Amino acid sequence: MSVFQFPKSPNKVHPELPSAVGSRNSIVQEGRDKVVESKLILDETTDKILNHIQGKLPVEVLEKIDIMGSLKEKLYGYINQTYVNMFNRYNVTMEDEIIKKVRDFVDKEESKCLARYTPREITEMLDKIGGAEKFNTGEIEKSIVNMYGHLQGHIQRGLNDLENDTNSILRQKTDVGAFVRGQNAYAILKCIFKDNHLKPKYVYDVKLSINILDAELVSPIKHYQVTLESLLKKSIQSHIHNLIERQIEELKEELVDQGKQELEASEIMFEKIKRVENFTDDDKEDEKSKRYTILAKKFLDKIEGLRAEIDEGEYDPLNIRENIKFVIDEENIRGRGYNSCLNSLTSILDTSKMGYQVCDNLKNARVCHIREYEEMDPTVLPDERYAIRMAYYDQDQLREEKKEYDKQMEAFSREISKLWDVVHAHYESKKRFRSLKDFDDLTKRLMKKDWRVSTKEEDDASGILWNEIGEMYPENTFVEKNNRTYEFRTLHLVRKMRYLREMVAKMHGYQNPIERVIIDERIDFVEKRFHEFTYKVNPHHIQPGLILDIDVTTTKRKQYILKGMAGVLNEFLFDISKGFADAAFASYTRRRSTVRDDIDQSFSEEEVQEHIFESAYKASSEASEVKGTVDLTSSAKKKATPKGRTSGLKEL
Repeated sequence: MSVFQFPKSPNKVHPELPSAVGSRNSIVQEGRDKVVESKLILDETTDKILNHIQGKLPVEVLEKIDIMGSLKEKLYGYINQTYVNMFNRYNVTMEDEIIKKVRDFVDKEESKCLARYTPREITEMLDKIGGAEKFNTGEIEKSIVNMYGHLQGHIQRGLNDLENDTNSILRQKTDVGAFVRGQNAYAILKCIFKDNHLKPKYVYDVKLSINILDAELVSPIKHYQVTLESLLKKSIQSHIHNLIERQIEELKEELVDQGKQELEASEIMFEKIKRVENFTDDDKEDEKSKRYTILAKKFLDKIEGLRAEIDEGEYDPLNIRENIKFVIDEENIRGRGYNSCLNSLTSILDTSKMGYQVCDNLKNARVCHIREYEEMDPTVLPDERYAIRMAYYDQDQLREEKKEYDKQMEAFSREISKLWDVVHAHYESKKRFRSLKDFDDLTKRLMKKDWRVSTKEEDDASGILWNEIGEMYPENTFVEKNNRTYEFRTLHLVRKMRYLREMVAKMHGYQNPIERVIIDERIDFVEKRFHEFTYKVNPHHIQPGLILDIDVTTTKRKQYILKGMAGVLNEFLFDISKGFADAAFASYTRRRSTVRDDIDQSFSEEEVQEHIFESAYKASSEASEVKGTVDLTSSAKKKATPKGRTSGLKEL
């Protein structure tokens, strides 16, 4: 096979020249007629969708759809723009990229068969593939797998968008699934579609809140005023758990090599817990404690209480704490996560043509406001607009937010109770003397006073309150005390205001005396404020992490901002979030069939790998036996348990 069967791509841009940059044709296609192939796919897909629509819709609807062009022509053009063009472009890209990747590799493989000495090419090949000591084809295999993976991912995302748009067009309805796709639905904290109060027939108001936890962020976010000591301790904690993970992986490999049963998820967890005491302990005062192996106690004492700034009068560049702070600032641990999130969001908005006129970045508070328009009055703003609030919350902030939310809910409860009392007092004042208007009047007329008093005493003694407008809200359960939903109380207060409005209308009918006008205005005001309050996110259900509040106003027919923001949000989550991962499904153990000695070939007899921290912990590492059908600890790592101490697993 000659190497000229794989010609190199021309260094030019041309739409038709095979394998040129931006070409529609590939040299691998070998003269295939793409027009005929595309037409076959178009006709088959169009006929399928057309038959499905004609079978589902009635005749009169089909006649209306065929106005201004037939339905088949519309489907044909729609599918041609989305599916076929996308597939052909990606197909050409895939074929050309594979040729470019494989071409150099084929040249090297053929040169190995030649009886000549080429030291320069061998050195270049070793440097490109695996370095000076390793010689394998892993890098080329990874690149080809990555190409196919990215290609398949792009095609799948394009098909998902096509399917979502088609379903939305057919059912003529917008829901949460059209905004946030399924793989990111777990991050939704609150999503509400409601009609705009100014144009309820034509405009949507969408409220969406996304909560990305600390554990799911690719780059963790730190508050600006967090202490230097806290940053270092968290970095050391992360390093310790990485070392424990390495030891667990070594244990798994030893069990596989010995032919023993692999560890289950619960056993892996216990093995990790047992190894924690090998790296740290609770003795804070002893300088020789294991917790100070990585970083000495004197360094942590020097930076105790040190935050983001040092007073100019106290700053000395030769002090230990100033130099430690300089190292941490150089690593940019404090601002790395927040800046990455902000850069990702603004760059996605720019590339997706979602412009914004306001970017209020409160960097020290870890809050950023982004709005499409500077004006905030909804009466003068267009029907297509958005506003984003990105904020980072820690546990202390959420604790204070919960307190304020509870106070506000209590204030609304008191205000609606006052309104309830005023309306009932007004109702009683309008009754004529000895009139018969309701059940209470009938009770006073028929029953004696002693019966009424005894009945009231029985109700007070039982502790059960009779509620005429619905069920009472159970707020004394353990779950409700620790995670206030206020679900039942909100429903109860809404029913109260609805009942008062009906009561006033029943009293006055079509008349509007001054008393009714005042009461109606008060009910409208309280109801509007209460709905605005319940429209916000309840902080009792926010977990520490990044909060993204998005307010979108969009027309029901076009939904331009809604579709654009859906793309922005999904790209943003893909950039900054690792996503939800179930440890039970994500765990992967190597099987014996995949253990091969010839995968990593080396020119040296034995590779020596040492780690400064691993060597420091070798003397203190220990492993205990697990009683049962299988001995999970290799004989090479067994050590006797000192007297007076029990293993960590037995204590658990």
